[in-house]
Amino acid sequence: MSKEIIFPKSLKKGDKIAIVSPAGYVEESQLESGLNLIKSKGYEPVLGAHVYGRFDKGYPYSGTEQERIDDLNWALNDDDISAIWASRGGYGCQHLLHHLKLKHFRKNPKWYIGYSDNTVIQSYLLKEGYASIHAQTIKTSSFGVIEEGYKMTFDILSGELPKFLVEDNEFNKKGRAKGQLIGGNLALVYALLGTKYSFDFKDKILFIEDIGENFYSLDRMLMSLELAGVFKKINGLIVGGMINMGKEAENKEYEESFDSFAYQLISDRIKKYDFPTVFGFPNGHIFDNRPLIIGAEVKIKVKDKAEVEF
Repeated sequence: MSKEIIFPKSLKKGDKIAIVSPAGYVEESQLESGLNLIKSKGYEPVLGAHVYGRFDKGYPYSGTEQERIDDLNWALNDDDISAIWASRGGYGCQHLLHHLKLKHFRKNPKWYIGYSDNTVIQSYLLKEGYASIHAQTIKTSSFGVIEEGYKMTFDILSGELPKFLVEDNEFNKKGRAKGQLIGGNLALVYALLGTKYSFDFKDKILFIEDIGENFYSLDRMLMSLELAGVFKKINGLIVGGMINMGKEAENKEYEESFDSFAYQLISDRIKKYDFPTVFGFPNGHIFDNRPLIIGAEVKIKVKDKAEVEF
C-alpha cells in the first residue's frame, strides 16, 4: 500500500493563485491569456516578485537562484495563497530543492500546478506527502494547448477527479494495474535518480513524457531506469507526448506528438516486463495536454482502448 497522500483543499471563488517562475524567464505577453483565464474563473492571480525577471547564466532564468527560491517559498507558505501555478518550465527547478520550506504549507497545503522542469518540485512535494497537478503551465507553448486541458485543471482545483478513455495504440500492453501515480518529464525523472528527491517507484504507476531528445538520449535515459531497477518495481506505465524527437534525423516524421520511433524504443526496452502500458496518453509538451494528479491512486485497464481512472 502506498503511504497516504494529502490532497490540498478545493478552491472557492475569490481565492488567490500565486504565479511563480521557478525556472526559465517569461515575458508579460506570454502570460496574458493564462492570467485572464484565471480571473474569468473567479480566482485572483498574484504574481511573484520575479515572475518577469531575467538572469542570464548559461541559460535565461527568471532570476538568480536566491530570487527564485524566495518566490517559491513565499508562494508555498503565504496563508493568503490557495494554489501555486508555474508560469513555465525550462531549466532551473533543481536549484531550489535544497532550500524549500514547508512550515506554513504543512498547515495549509495547496495545489502546485506545472509540468516539464516542474517535475522535480512535484517529486519533492510527493516525498513530503502532498499531491500536485502535472498540467499545462500559464505560458502556452508554441504549439498551443487544448481548451479542455485548462478546463480539467480547474475541475481538479474544484474537487473533481479526472477519468480518461485513451484510443488504442499499437504499442500498448494489455492488462490491469493500480497504484500511486508518479513521474512527469522523463529527463527530470532520470536526473533525480540516485538522489534523495527521486520518486519511490515500488508498486507505482509511472508516467513519462518528453520533448526534443535525440533518440540515443532517450534510450540512455531508459537504460538508466532499467539499470536502477525501475521497471522491476512499477505496476504499470503511462507514456504521454514524445514530440520533436530525433533531431539528428531532421525528418518531419519525428515532429508528431506521439513519435512512433520514440514509442518503438520505449516498447523495446520494456517488452520483457509484464506490466500493462498505455501509450498515447494526452499529457506532455503537446497541444492535447490534459492534467494528471501526481500522488493520486490510479487504476489503468488496457484492452481495445485504455482506461485511466483516479
